[in-house]
Amino acid sequence: MARLLLADDDLELTELLSEYLAAEGFEVDCVHDGEQAVSKVGAGDYDLLILDIMMPRMNGFDTLREVRRQNQTPVLMLTARGDDVDRIVGLEMGADDYLAKPCNPRELVARIRAILRRVQTVETSPGRQTDTLIIEDVELSPAARQVFRGGESVALTSTEFGVLAVLMKHAGQVVSKRQLTEEVLERRLTQHDRSMDMHVSHVRRKLGKTPAGEERIKTIRNAGYIYAQPLPQEDGE
Repeated sequence: MARLLLADDDLELTELLSEYLAAEGFEVDCVHDGEQAVSKVGAGDYDLLILDIMMPRMNGFDTLREVRRQNQTPVLMLTARGDDVDRIVGLEMGADDYLAKPCNPRELVARIRAILRRVQTVETSPGRQTDTLIIEDVELSPAARQVFRGGESVALTSTEFGVLAVLMKHAGQVVSKRQLTEEVLERRLTQHDRSMDMHVSHVRRKLGKTPAGEERIKTIRNAGYIYAQPLPQEDGE
């Protein structure tokens, strides 16, 4: 049973959502301000944080910043409907996904389950991708869900890990934003949806440039993204 922390100062909404989520098989704790959320995430063992932006004492953005200083607990942001700025800022700060309020509880459950599937450890079984992916100094282990650059661990959110895994698996090939959205976020790409742009930008920033000073992930205008393969060296070089 996945443990969820729901942080929202709307008491009636949290009661309704917690009852619905409990009926869907989740264990849910509720808090009503950002400071409580930070404390709970730091002390508890939660699989996902559902975080509203407008809260007293510490707003959702400040709460997300503090949570990210502690760990990579997946975060689903609840934003005002139509407020693209809040969505973009939340994604830039490391949220895994967002959902506009008032939200459909069924869609909320679908988003939660999609995020939790991304963080589950990949079980070793015949025919499943468990081999480590290595490109230059970057090493990605699907089974352990770990990424190393030059031997040092790189902290990625579950969504960022999924993005990097897909791009490295298709290194040297253009992967469309639509494909990334469907494979990683498990939803269809909609018009004006910049979520994937933000996630790719985070991965690019956290990995830094190659030892040769080149960008690892390149944006191909109107096509998608490509994880660049190093050029083979000729004999004698």
